[in-house]
Amino acid sequence: MSLTRSSAIAASALLLGTLTTSPAVAAPAAATAACTMTVGSITAGGYIGYSNVTAGSPITARQGTATHLFTPGVAKTSSTWTHSPKSTSGDITAGTVLLNSTLYSSWYGTDPEGKPTSGMNGSSGNYRGYRMIESTSPWIGGGSAASYRLRGDGVLYRWVYNLGDPYGSAVVTPLSGFSAVKSMALISETKTYDTFLANTRSGGLYTIHIPRTGRPVVTKVRTSTWQTFEHLVAERCGTQSTLLTAIDKDTGNAYLYAVGHDATVIKGLGKVPGTYKDPIYYLRTSSTVPPLYGE
Repeated sequence: MSLTRSSAIAASALLLGTLTTSPAVAAPAAATAACTMTVGSITAGGYIGYSNVTAGSPITARQGTATHLFTPGVAKTSSTWTHSPKSTSGDITAGTVLLNSTLYSSWYGTDPEGKPTSGMNGSSGNYRGYRMIESTSPWIGGGSAASYRLRGDGVLYRWVYNLGDPYGSAVVTPLSGFSAVKSMALISETKTYDTFLANTRSGGLYTIHIPRTGRPVVTKVRTSTWQTFEHLVAERCGTQSTLLTAIDKDTGNAYLYAVGHDATVIKGLGKVPGTYKDPIYYLRTSSTVPPLYGE
């Protein structure tokens, strides 16, 4: 789904609040009681943290910390981390983390003998001031993997990688107009497009539909009250829904929402037990979980 340059600029302007649109109509959404998600975090001390959240009645959450990976204070933002079994034995959980101004591929898990293992590889520098990084899965529908990196001035860079190139070449596209974004969560990933749910500093909530070729389509979902959340974390729930944890670090509170298939149907499920004041939050998922498809 491509946009002309003029319509792309208008779509981005929506996110900046310079245009007005009718807000989406709220409607009830159901959450499957069995749906769970793991909200991962990096603590101020450099530990991996987690909160296993279950959308039951009441909502439950089991919090804890795991491996110490990072020097305190150097982690700035993180992508989704994915847990996978190794090809022989053991397991590994891996993600991309921005440490100061350099992107690192980081991992922790167990070796074939069951002993703890962890490490990281630096990939590229010169990312000081970036506020969000995320990557999609390369195996979805046979499509190419994509990475997204939001710079502090509101330019969202999209990398689409050539999987047939052993040197990892990519087409890089700058997408401007996102300076008002406070937090973003990936809610859809397909062969032809990806979609984020984003909140703004003025309180709006939007979907950002990004075709692999073409310009973003920005749609207003809510007009107010979402400005308090520093982090949005989303995970698939069943075949037609998404669980969303929204985190207000100032108060240490987190709230759980059920998001419908078209992302305009949102139901608040309640406050998540626990305290949420870590510097960084992200989704921790499994390679066995089907890809996000919330749109």
